[in-house]
Amino acid sequence: MKLTILGCYAATPRTITNPTAQVLEIQNRMFLIDCGEGTQVQLRKNKIRFSKIEHIFISHLHGDHFYGLVGLISTFMLLNRVADLHVYGPKGIKEVILLQLRLSGSFTGYNLYFHELESTESEVVYEDDKVLVRTIPLKHRVYTNGYHFQEKEKERKLDINAILNYGIDQCYYQKIKNGGDITLDDGTVIPNKKITTDPEPPKSYAFCSDTVYDETLVPQIEQTTVLYHESTFLESEAHLAEKTLHTTAKQAANIARLANVKQLLLGHYSTRYEKISLFREEAETIFPNVLLSDDGKVFEF
Repeated sequence: MKLTILGCYAATPRTITNPTAQVLEIQNRMFLIDCGEGTQVQLRKNKIRFSKIEHIFISHLHGDHFYGLVGLISTFMLLNRVADLHVYGPKGIKEVILLQLRLSGSFTGYNLYFHELESTESEVVYEDDKVLVRTIPLKHRVYTNGYHFQEKEKERKLDINAILNYGIDQCYYQKIKNGGDITLDDGTVIPNKKITTDPEPPKSYAFCSDTVYDETLVPQIEQTTVLYHESTFLESEAHLAEKTLHTTAKQAANIARLANVKQLLLGHYSTRYEKISLFREEAETIFPNVLLSDDGKVFEF
């Protein structure tokens, strides 16, 4: 599971910082999460192939989370994209993007699908044979969702030495990977666990963008491998977090502690602070495993 941070700062882009956007690679799938202004420039800087992006997840319709989307969609057109593109986001995202394309006389030579979200309950928005994505309803000034990306159970690993000892034909390998037992010609049943080993535990990633401190989301992210949680403010500005429906680093750490996640990744920092290291220092007083996102940073889990 690989995560590339394209931008992780709040509000407005600066010469040295970018608003929210990140690329998650999991099970050979590539997902773009949020698309703040300048995302396509950051994609180029990080040498991420545009053609591999087929699904874009937008948390909410505040500019620092989606103002880069129409530009990216237009660039796909200029690059003669033919593959379908799916955009998931709050109701209204289709209207705002198509209005810009129509008034600029632009069009896409590829199929553009919008999956508009309205539910205040968690729901599955994407699923294939390897990955499942659910929304994480958040509490912000506008309708907002985070997203939970979950690997499905992987195939069991073949114990080749054991298989050869039993003389099992290769045509049964897929059945064995799927967990099936094998019956030999003499009627002996070989339990699957005697000829396989356990696969790696499935990984998961929870993206919790702009939200007030909210313990009701804990059950939706319990035991998650990595939790990205916004930490716009330090505790000294907790009054601003409450006023703007954002979270402090210490509050994000408490969510991680309550959900018993393996790793907490902080981001969406207010640019009022000179050092982002202050966010980790504050969070580590509550939760030990804290990482700091930063533009251009790549994490492999």
